[in-house]
Amino acid sequence: MPIANIKAGGRGSSEMDLTGKKVLVTGGGGFLGTHLLAAMRERGLHDGDIRVPRRESLDLRIWENCESAVSGMEVVIHLAALVGGIGFNRRNPGRIFYDNLIMGVQLMEAARLAGVKKFVQIGTVCAYPKVVPVPFRENSLWDGYPEETNAPYGIAKKALLVQAQAYRAQYSFNVIYLLPTNLYGPGDNFDPEDSHVIPALVRKCVEAVQAGASEIVLWGSGNASREFLYVEDCAHGILAATEKYDGAEPVNLGSGKEIRVSELVGLIAKECGFSGTIRWDSRMPDGQPRRCLNTERAREFGFTAKTDFREGLRKTVLWYRKKMKLD
Repeated sequence: MPIANIKAGGRGSSEMDLTGKKVLVTGGGGFLGTHLLAAMRERGLHDGDIRVPRRESLDLRIWENCESAVSGMEVVIHLAALVGGIGFNRRNPGRIFYDNLIMGVQLMEAARLAGVKKFVQIGTVCAYPKVVPVPFRENSLWDGYPEETNAPYGIAKKALLVQAQAYRAQYSFNVIYLLPTNLYGPGDNFDPEDSHVIPALVRKCVEAVQAGASEIVLWGSGNASREFLYVEDCAHGILAATEKYDGAEPVNLGSGKEIRVSELVGLIAKECGFSGTIRWDSRMPDGQPRRCLNTERAREFGFTAKTDFREGLRKTVLWYRKKMKLD
């Protein structure tokens, strides 16, 4: 059922000061989570008020663990997800669908039953249809099927939007739903088996320089486009929405700037010092043809991306080189 047919209330805003609140952050040990925790500390929140469950000890696919996680919490920010790049998605569609859906459904229900005051569900740009007018507006979410390699992840996350709006309509449960675009920055996952596009390209270029290679081979045609949001900016956007947004409608979090993958590769190669040939393997998929978000709704609660893309790339490459002890 399209979200337009669910009576869920309109947009709204109010002030919620998180200082002193008991806040659960799932996925707090991950890429986005570590930056969100840092932003929360900058905001004045104390570690004693923040609960960060780890999968090793509290698997959120198990109902009783969700009950335990939300107990005594006033705010839940649900970041935890099973996610990766195109290759990972193609190898693990069943796991991706089940894990992301079951964690979100159970955690939101447990939070409702526990009397949590606000639940922040993190969605994904992968929920958008494969072909949709650019820039993507939130009301286009239901205008088609997601790109095939992203569909299990995107649909699992989009189902949580339906749950959020249904819970708001029936139970007056305050759930907001945020749609970040592709993230990048220090601390990203650079594993070649399941990394996203920027860390995968950085690693490939750095390794080519180390090996003295004259060529790198990349998936697709290079013609697809993407939008990227620096991870620290995303963390601040989530905090801003948590404190200032109470609407039923989903909200894009992005930079609003689009770049072709071929141009992106050129920027990363230059930053990494690779000057060889780029060869495209067109037998492999591009993924979604274009991605760029309309960010007007987020500006209503004061969020705009601050980090210059080239500066963000420099910081990302520098972090990776230091991690690999190359500098």
